[in-house]
Amino acid sequence: MVDIILAPFEFGFMNRAFFIMFIISLPTAVLSCYLVLKGWSLMGDAISHSVLPGIVIAYLINIPLIIGAFSAGMICALTAGFLSENSRIKRDTVLGVVFSGMFGLGIVLYTKIKTDVHLDHILFGNMLGIDINELFTAGLISLGVSLLLLAKRKDYLLTTFDPIQAQASGLSVTILHYSLLAMISLTIVATLSAVGLILSIGLIIAPGSIAFLLTKRFELMVLISVLVTWASSFIGLYISFFIDSAPAPTIILVLTSFFIIAFIKASFTKIKTVEK
Repeated sequence: MVDIILAPFEFGFMNRAFFIMFIISLPTAVLSCYLVLKGWSLMGDAISHSVLPGIVIAYLINIPLIIGAFSAGMICALTAGFLSENSRIKRDTVLGVVFSGMFGLGIVLYTKIKTDVHLDHILFGNMLGIDINELFTAGLISLGVSLLLLAKRKDYLLTTFDPIQAQASGLSVTILHYSLLAMISLTIVATLSAVGLILSIGLIIAPGSIAFLLTKRFELMVLISVLVTWASSFIGLYISFFIDSAPAPTIILVLTSFFIIAFIKASFTKIKTVEK
């Protein structure tokens, strides 16, 4: 019985999968809280889809894929910001047009090149094929993003809730704005090898949404978000081993289950409060 329970930990590829999910859970969970509070969910979705042409172009010109992915993500964010500020079209509409256009461009470019990199691995990740270099890259990005968010948490929090007050306090709202966009792009790059482009948005949005339903305190929201992400990653990976399913989608399904539970709990709490 014990051998069956511990079976997933007997394989190196499973241990690496557990490790990389532990690494990327921290920055994705913390960023998720800011995105939910700022109403930037679609921005995270847009950046996650838009990095595909950057990856393909980086492959063609033989530079690190991380550079191409990060550049494409920032181009998407900057383009969407410019168009929304210089037209009557709302930001969510602009984001929908920009990210779908860039994602379409990436698919077209991919179909025109010959590569050993399978499209499924780009879109949905290859968690069980993680190597040491990918672990190192993900760890470096996660550490940098997490430290910056920790060091500047008060500044980011103030700009999230009251950007006018933040500017009056002498903070550079523009720099904070684009640094947050840069961290979103970098974090999505860190998650590529594990969960891919399509499912990375689940890690970026779901944890913060779950925590938002359960608490009104930001510090507790961050803690809940991190714990939920770690728990979902462990449970999803563990279950996927025994049911022979893809790890990344299984993790997202567990996250979705947690969201449903949190939503039901929040709804019952609201009903009881109204009755009182």
